[in-house]
Amino acid sequence: MTVPEVALELDCRGMLCPLPVIQLGRRIGDVGVGEVVAVVATDVAARTDVPAWCRMRGQEYLGEDTAPDGVPRYLVGRLS
Repeated sequence: MTVPEVALELDCRGMLCPLPVIQLGRRIGDVGVGEVVAVVATDVAARTDVPAWCRMRGQEYLGEDTAPDGVPRYLVGRLS
């Protein structure tokens, strides 16, 4: 997977469900349409929560990669 350029990275390490998606919802408007937000989260629920949030909010889930420290990072493209 080619990793898109990330405009904003949210550090949600240590936050439990639903806090990572709450942070995503609060901050998605901080980037422009077409830009990417990365959510770095240690909570295993984020693996299903972030894609579900994207479906419910009409945003694009771009997949998962890892932060430099090995923590999962979920990529979201802002569509609107």
